[in-house]
Amino acid sequence: MSTAVVERERQKESEGEGLPQPRRTWVMLAVVCGVSLMSLDSAIANIALPTIARDLSASESTTVWVVNAYQLGSVLCLLPAAALGEILGLKKVYAAGLVLFSLSSLACALAPSLGLLIAARLAQGVGCACIAAIGPAVIRDIYPRRLIGVGISMVALSVAVGGAAGPTIASLILSVAHWPWLFLVNIPVGMIAVPLFVTLARPGKPQPQPRPFDVVATVLSAAALGPLLIGVDSLGSGDHTLALAEIAFGLACGALLVWHQLGRKNALLPLDLLKIPLLSLSVVTSICSYSAQILAYVSLPFLFETVMHRSQVATGLLVTPWPLMIVLAAPIAGRLSAHYPAAILSSIGLAVMAIGLGLLAAMPDQPADWNIAWRMALCGVGFGFFQTPNNATILTGGPPSRSGAAGGILAVARTLGWCIGSALVTLIFALSPTGATMQCLLVACGFATVGAIVSVSRGAVRRR
Repeated sequence: MSTAVVERERQKESEGEGLPQPRRTWVMLAVVCGVSLMSLDSAIANIALPTIARDLSASESTTVWVVNAYQLGSVLCLLPAAALGEILGLKKVYAAGLVLFSLSSLACALAPSLGLLIAARLAQGVGCACIAAIGPAVIRDIYPRRLIGVGISMVALSVAVGGAAGPTIASLILSVAHWPWLFLVNIPVGMIAVPLFVTLARPGKPQPQPRPFDVVATVLSAAALGPLLIGVDSLGSGDHTLALAEIAFGLACGALLVWHQLGRKNALLPLDLLKIPLLSLSVVTSICSYSAQILAYVSLPFLFETVMHRSQVATGLLVTPWPLMIVLAAPIAGRLSAHYPAAILSSIGLAVMAIGLGLLAAMPDQPADWNIAWRMALCGVGFGFFQTPNNATILTGGPPSRSGAAGGILAVARTLGWCIGSALVTLIFALSPTGATMQCLLVACGFATVGAIVSVSRGAVRRR
């Protein structure tokens, strides 16, 4: 490479045009490794819960906390991780998340008791929070603005592949090895990702903003998101009074958090970013879409197995077209987002998703497998087209110095959408067991439609 070309690449980097190639590709590989592990481990342990309960002489209800602890650690630390990314620098916090995730995976594999396994999974969830909150901000840093959609599409693809392949990979591992290997497989990936990222990711971009860490806001965010997640999960256990009390407590702490953060500069809860109409509308769109997704994801297996009498294997195969089409659609949407507004692409995607959900709700009583599969695929195409442009808008809607906070907003919006969707599934099944899945699909169609309307309104905001 000539001296002039090298100088131009350095100038682009200094002007915020991202990392030069091939350095950008290697850093992106490290990010994809982290995101894939995060997505994979959110689903991979579910398959092994009966085996873990038997080997560690624990009850099934207690063993469920192997899954819950991971989700809880992730949810509680999303906003603090985003704030630390701005205070200490994105590189330090993301690298720390990768290291913690890898070490806690080793601790999970070596855990001699259920208590230690749950503690290790909690630590793994904290590492997951660092990856989930900071990963999108890293994408904004390493890609030129016109190509951010491409980077986001790679992350969406990694999440979809990890989530879809998780149960299959778990089954394959358990067919030839013991359950600790579910966690040991993370170690080689971490050993590749950590040195790649630490060596090649550029330090101090965007510049860290040294300031005191807001401990009070951290406690309030944990008190808001933790009980909300536990309460939604408790709705399915039958103790609705306790569940509603937990949800109410979480909402009250959330309101207190908002009050505490009003008027603060660079607050843990980024209200300054949410005041930007384009970004706040994108967040609402994101919450609607993830609510619709989880309404379908949770309710459809009941329809396939209980009503249509499909086997567990057949149910898994019938669900697969949705994430598979996300894998195919997300890169296309990422490239199109460099040429067309997110308001158009995301609205089209959510409209297609709404149509797919409506067609699922209108299925005959005993449809053929292909008749289910193409409807699921249509939903996946719509969600894939929505996700990448919308996430790119959230990441670039504020100043580069607040990209860590934007990544935190992205992760929290996803979590809130999942909580809302899960709570509605439980409520609908409790109130009307007969035909509950079809009602869930109609509600999901409504969420996707509202999301499409909110999304298209961003075009007028951008013009103003």
